[in-house]
Amino acid sequence: MSKVAIVTDSVACLPIEQVLKFGIRVLPIKIFFEDKIYLDGVDLSPSEAYQLLARAPDRFSTSPSSPSEYANLFHELVTDKHDVFCLTISSKLSTAFNVATIAAEQVRHESPQCTIEIMDSQNATASQGFIALAAAQSAAEGNELNAVTKAANIVKDRVQFLLALETIRHAYRTGRIPKIATQMGSILGVKPLLSISNGVVRVRSIARTKQSGLKKLIEIMKRKVDKKPVHVAIMHTAIPDEAEKLKKYIANEFYCIELFLTEVSPIIGYSIGPEALGVAFYTLPSE
Repeated sequence: MSKVAIVTDSVACLPIEQVLKFGIRVLPIKIFFEDKIYLDGVDLSPSEAYQLLARAPDRFSTSPSSPSEYANLFHELVTDKHDVFCLTISSKLSTAFNVATIAAEQVRHESPQCTIEIMDSQNATASQGFIALAAAQSAAEGNELNAVTKAANIVKDRVQFLLALETIRHAYRTGRIPKIATQMGSILGVKPLLSISNGVVRVRSIARTKQSGLKKLIEIMKRKVDKKPVHVAIMHTAIPDEAEKLKKYIANEFYCIELFLTEVSPIIGYSIGPEALGVAFYTLPSE
């Protein structure tokens, strides 16, 4: 049994196979829709959530797990003699980090012997997932919490994501872009390419078509990766066929030592819209 239990939230977009393989505990973000509460990835698949979002976007909202839900899970894990490593979505995108920190303090007060590490991933989607996987792989090797945290930090410092959007018109839901600006961008047919830096999602470049946006994505990735071995996740919002095509292209163009496909959590999809397609990736000097 691993000495360290790994916890993350559903925004990490981890495929179920990896969750089961490494025993990662995933706390689902809550989705509120028409007076009902759903648990992301439990009560609703991403595809089902996108159907709700398309039906009535103004009735769709989200919330992280509560301090008590984090605390209950931490209690369970420390009672089983685990140290806990908990990774959250960027604190600049959600309150999950603050919620988990409050819960950890509560559990430490009640069980002073326990050790709980809360890490702000400063990422989201599959780039967050890669950090969680690095921690889980280290824990599976029998490492102590310090080594698990170090493994996570190595990937955190190197992982990147790039997302080509079909439209900018949903971005006003984040509160960072005025609605009128997104409406104008939609009218003009702007296709933004997003990245994340210091925990904040930013517009990396603008394209006239999504195809040209994907071309820029590949160009950026080639500059970053060169000929080095690379870990890659293909991400999409409700366009699995296009994602599979991109996956095959990436497999032919890069030396991928890890390559998988995942659907972007609707928690993020709410603000990027349908038909988004992108990658999360990182390289390690030792590989």
